[in-house]
Amino acid sequence: MKRNIEVWDYAGTILEQTGKGVLLTTKAKGKVNTMTIGWGTLGIEWGKPIYTVFVRESRHTKNMLEENGEFTVNVPMGQVDKNILAVCGTKSGRDMDKIAQLGLHLEEPETISVPGIRELPLTLECKVIYKQDQDPKAIDKACDERYYAKGTPNEGDYHTAYYGLITAAYVIE
Repeated sequence: MKRNIEVWDYAGTILEQTGKGVLLTTKAKGKVNTMTIGWGTLGIEWGKPIYTVFVRESRHTKNMLEENGEFTVNVPMGQVDKNILAVCGTKSGRDMDKIAQLGLHLEEPETISVPGIRELPLTLECKVIYKQDQDPKAIDKACDERYYAKGTPNEGDYHTAYYGLITAAYVIE
């Protein structure tokens, strides 16, 4: 069962949990994939509620978002199995079915094609209405060195920002 919520009533929870880790879930070609993210913004753009996610160029999820253009943000409430966030943040959906491996339960969506995940019950359904690749020349030097430094696994692996119009918000009970 889902309980619809007013997203702004949960803004503090959403943003606090984003910094600790939430799941970004998408679906393409009949396959669902999820990944842990720690960067995201909640706000208003064009007079609409928006959740923006940032996905590196190399991620399997990026290819799926490019194909589908829809995603859910799955936010922990209360206790959550930290293994879920750990696996989804370190393993690729190219190599494994994280949903099956972790025994996650999918929840039918209300307005888009991408399901929620019951184990992380606060769910935002989002439809991409704008995207923007990062301009490496416009990034502060300290941030560039910290997150995209030469000689590291993330060298040159910049992000694309996906602005998701929040089309539904609920808690899975």
